[in-house]
Amino acid sequence: MSPVLSLPLSGFRIAVTSNRRSEELIEALERRGAEVTHAPLLKLAPLDDEAVLVHQTKKLIELRPEFVVISTAYGLRRWFDSAEAAGLGHELCQCMKTAKLYVRGAKAHGAVRALGFHAAGVAKDGTTAGLLSLMANEVSGRSVAVQLHADSDHGLGLALRELGASRVLKVEPYRWLDTSSEQHLSTLVAGICAAHFDAITFTSAPSVHALFAAARSRNRAPALIRSLNERIAVATVGPVTAAPLQAAGVHAPLVPARHRMGAMILQLVEHLGELGTLSTPTVFGPCELRGRTLSLNGEHCELSPAQTEILRRLMEAGGSVVTRDELVAALPAVSSNHALDMTLSRLRRTLPHPELITTVIKRGYRINL
Repeated sequence: MSPVLSLPLSGFRIAVTSNRRSEELIEALERRGAEVTHAPLLKLAPLDDEAVLVHQTKKLIELRPEFVVISTAYGLRRWFDSAEAAGLGHELCQCMKTAKLYVRGAKAHGAVRALGFHAAGVAKDGTTAGLLSLMANEVSGRSVAVQLHADSDHGLGLALRELGASRVLKVEPYRWLDTSSEQHLSTLVAGICAAHFDAITFTSAPSVHALFAAARSRNRAPALIRSLNERIAVATVGPVTAAPLQAAGVHAPLVPARHRMGAMILQLVEHLGELGTLSTPTVFGPCELRGRTLSLNGEHCELSPAQTEILRRLMEAGGSVVTRDELVAALPAVSSNHALDMTLSRLRRTLPHPELITTVIKRGYRINL
């Protein structure tokens, strides 16, 4: 096998949906051989206009809440950067020191400690539910400030009021720009529905919400969910990110035991290595399919999504005959026998050896073992 194809993700096409830290993720995937498409689903609004955040910070300093909820490490750092620039850093620190800090997740806890603060409680699972369970008997009649992550966190304020909090102050260190109308999202949605990718990565729940919003606005949500369930590996950085996928009907997103980007990458490598790679001996030598890259006795070629699905079905059958009806049913983009014939004809012309696929008259097709 060539040095390129010996890399663990060679042959696989992966969509990266994150904006922040995307360069780090893309570089890690490409270093392992993947072909990466970057399609950020959300973009952070610039900090040029700090008026809203400064106003919220002044309100917090005035209120002196008894509890402060920290949702994210990046949000906390961004909040303090803004406060320092506005000359409010010292006063904000004093408020944090006198309040009970409750933190959602290990990364946010690390940021709290880095700033010299002590957390009264940490939701180890990184979820809002875990955070609320820690605070259930604490906040009745008390004032609480909440550092929000994104729009999807707004239910946290209502939940705290239901626990009896007398006042909830929301602090939003960052806002997301609306990118739903941008062309790259149309391309991403279409690519997912057509299984142009072998895997897609998510590093935040808001990105998941943005994808489904983009799919719904284009009337592609059912097709997108079907493709994510049947044809594309879905990698997430943790359970908070996976939750909206599961709620939308994506059955088995990958969730690493350690909620870190590095762990997500390693889990994806293992998953694609086990389930995304097929190998079989043939009369023409060893045949390996990695994503949409076929290696046949050392010769390589790139296949279309439909061609890949046909070859995958034939290889999985292990030399047994796969009927025409079975192939048509397995290919959403192939709706007739004529379309199947055209796809098979193009596939054979693409293969290093067209005779790799044998026609069994009146029955179907099989791999030539």
